Amino acid sequence: MNINKKNTAIQILALLGLGLSIKLACIYYTANYDQYALSSFCSINEFVDCDGVARSSVSQFWGIPLAYWGIFFYLIILFLTVVEKLKNFRFLKFLDVFKKTEAYITTLGTIAFLCSMVLAGLSLFKIQKLCILCVITYFIDLIIALIACSGRPGVFVDSIKSTVIDFVDGVKKYTKTFIVLLILAVSFLCYSGITDNFVPHIKKSKSILKYRKMTYNPYRVKGNILGNEKADVVIELYSDYVCALCYIHNIMLHQVVREFSNVKVVHYNFPFDKECNPYISVNMHPNACFMSRGAIAAKHQNNYWEMSSLLYENQPKTMNDMLKLADKLGFDREKFIKDFQSKDTERQIEADLKKADELGLDATPTMFINGEKFVGVKPYYELKDLLIKHGAKHK
Repeated sequence: MNINKKNTAIQILALLGLGLSIKLACIYYTANYDQYALSSFCSINEFVDCDGVARSSVSQFWGIPLAYWGIFFYLIILFLTVVEKLKNFRFLKFLDVFKKTEAYITTLGTIAFLCSMVLAGLSLFKIQKLCILCVITYFIDLIIALIACSGRPGVFVDSIKSTVIDFVDGVKKYTKTFIVLLILAVSFLCYSGITDNFVPHIKKSKSILKYRKMTYNPYRVKGNILGNEKADVVIELYSDYVCALCYIHNIMLHQVVREFSNVKVVHYNFPFDKECNPYISVNMHPNACFMSRGAIAAKHQNNYWEMSSLLYENQPKTMNDMLKLADKLGFDREKFIKDFQSKDTERQIEADLKKADELGLDATPTMFINGEKFVGVKPYYELKDLLIKHGAKHK
């Protein structure tokens, strides 16, 4: 195959890869940021699922979506196919450092294909999902490399050697420029990798995972009041002590009142447990009503919030387990048992559940910040932004 035909074939493949990468970037955006979007055409089932791959942690590298890396790669390949013509322009004479473009394309294509095989392994064995469009780009990378190195025996090894030698020569010739570009590239990658600002869904997952890994609430507050009693920013929280997301949310809210001076949290018991909740058809969280009783009984001894944290952390299932927590907090046992079993406690839970039903709530945690409704757990930085938007002030 002569040089012109090689170049044309490589350009066609690179343009195809570029188009697929742009499409993958669109799928990435839609899957992660458009909650009303329909599934993409390549999300066929649980295994062949482009959207699922796009939402996973393997869809990015160093804080940058892989689709963007693909766009960059194919633009570089296209650039290398026309670099000889670009050298004819006087102001582009510095491009004379690119001596053997076929060798560079072979090397880059091979590296891209090897990286693709690693990504394929992660898709198959880590998240157990496959993106068809991604697989097509993997083979495009390989074919580009094979076309570029076709023609004579041993050219593959020679291509890698030539690429390394020419790279070193280019660095020697333009050392200052290379250092500046290297600093800019490293700075950008450090920024993207540390902040995850280009992959907000990964940033969100990491933020929430941080709290999920906590085995206890390090911001635990004692007493019946969480925050400033006279606060003008009020969070009305509906939660369930068996709910895993409520556990995370509880820690975040305790942290919030330590950081903001004018925030208060008011809690309503919303157990998804048929033992006390007549508004549900499925018994999702057995034992939640039992723990709600324990929290309300603790309120009579002025330590509702610390008991709430202990309930989330220990998940007591028997009265003996519950009494161990009461003893840990120094409660009067007899009073605690009496309050735990009282009709007043039962009526309090009924009142909370009735209010939740009147509001049409069907999930925990649900909170209202000065009347505005939010469902589920938000990353802590988003929660703080919401509170500041409603007037919260740092201490």
